[in-house]
Amino acid sequence: MKHPLRKHIEEIISLTDKEFDFVLSHFETVKKRKHQYLVQEGDIVKKEFWITQGCVKSYFLDENGKEHILRFAMEHWWITDYESFVKQIPSTIYIDCLEDCEFLYISYENREKLTSEMHKMERFWAKKSKFGRIALQKRILSLLKNSAKERYDLLLEQYPQLFQRVPKKLIASYLGVSRETLSRLNS
Repeated sequence: MKHPLRKHIEEIISLTDKEFDFVLSHFETVKKRKHQYLVQEGDIVKKEFWITQGCVKSYFLDENGKEHILRFAMEHWWITDYESFVKQIPSTIYIDCLEDCEFLYISYENREKLTSEMHKMERFWAKKSKFGRIALQKRILSLLKNSAKERYDLLLEQYPQLFQRVPKKLIASYLGVSRETLSRLNS
């Protein structure tokens, strides 16, 4: 049975057993409990995480302490504060576990080393970055042009499992609506 990370990578590039062993040697495993942070505002983020088990949210707090959810991430998704990770500046967001989670992570140094030594992985991350930019553009456009009901329906269609795993108040925050509005959309 193939390692889940190998299956994930091979959706974009092919790897020999030796190449995958080399890739995997750059990763480490970490487990976090529900409500533990991966990233807190002000951290200098040194790791990019691939979720093997669990669900997380990334968010920021406004000047009034209100939480604004940027994204959710589940099994086989990548997450970090990319600005902090790439520029090595203080994070502006939080990433918090919504469930007990397990991750494979790669440090910035190991990712740079891996991509310079194995150009296939450079292509892999370039393609993943493009997909991430597309998803971000779609999210921004949805927030700007779609009604709350349309955003709700789209999220339900794309990620129905989120509704089983994430509290409704967090879904409401992600959609930019109140909990009461979400209840009306849901009926």
